[in-house]
Amino acid sequence: MQRIRMVNTAGALMLSFSALATAAVAQTPEEFYRGRQLRFVVGTATGQEYDHWARLIARHYGRHIPGNPSIVVENMPGAGHILATNYLYSVAPKDGSVIGMVSRNMTDAAVMGIANVRFDPLKFNWLGSPEVSNRVMYVTASSGIAKVPDLFVRELIVGAPGGAQGVTAAPMLLKNLLGMKLKIVQGYHSPNDVELAMTRGEVQGLVSGIGGPDNKRAQQWLSSGIRVLFNMEPKPLAWTGAPTIFDYIKTEEQRQVFTFFANNVLLGRPIMTTPGVPAARVAALRRAFDATMKDEAFLQEAKTMGLEIMPKTGEQIAALVAEAVATPKDVVKKAENFGAGGG
Repeated sequence: MQRIRMVNTAGALMLSFSALATAAVAQTPEEFYRGRQLRFVVGTATGQEYDHWARLIARHYGRHIPGNPSIVVENMPGAGHILATNYLYSVAPKDGSVIGMVSRNMTDAAVMGIANVRFDPLKFNWLGSPEVSNRVMYVTASSGIAKVPDLFVRELIVGAPGGAQGVTAAPMLLKNLLGMKLKIVQGYHSPNDVELAMTRGEVQGLVSGIGGPDNKRAQQWLSSGIRVLFNMEPKPLAWTGAPTIFDYIKTEEQRQVFTFFANNVLLGRPIMTTPGVPAARVAALRRAFDATMKDEAFLQEAKTMGLEIMPKTGEQIAALVAEAVATPKDVVKKAENFGAGGG
């Protein structure tokens, strides 16, 4: 008799939990988000570019989400964004109460099977990206490097933080696949630290994002004597007056690997929510992101910060992620062998 009571009690509890779960999913996005605090996880420390973008978006995004939740940014640096991405995939609630901004390199890290990657980029619900930022090779005036061919005959000391980031993977590819004479100094905490090292004369070069011609940071760098030697995408950035690295590619193997590496630039600074979020909430978060990108107050603040808005929708980001995951395995393997996974 006691066993029957226990079974009935367990069954009642299961039905109760099932009813609660069903009720939670049945909530409209407005009902779910009203009075809630939305957590925004960013994969870098405070003060870095991803952090600037996340905090800017957080100040305006909530106005456009049904229910108008407040948004708090949480920094989760570590392993070149892998720590934050793993957290968003496996630990964070799967209900749309947590979103994140991580490196555009995370999809490639998963495709290449980088150590400690424990996420499937196809299962994230991608919400959009506020910008597209090309990668360029910056060099100091004191480096003595005046043009790209110089890198095949003279050594350039390049700084990199390590981990699965483009700022590390790019110089590895340039050295190992193209044969440039780069001395890569890894171990810096962040790209910002590499920039400081350049100003102190510790290193002479860095591969990093540049934004557009109106980007305040880029203009400050270029006016300080640091210059762009080339960009890493197939088409040159006309406003920099520098060539593309593709002008110096000699083999089909090199072209395939550098094309694979360049594709993630289109992801910009991708924002996602966790796997398993109800479709109505994903749709609400995506449309709210689109509305934020057109918000006059948001655009004005971005302009004041020297940030250029070149947005992509969540659907566009999801399609780009799917395209990256579908890259032929032999091309991925070549990129991995030549160091595209970072140091």
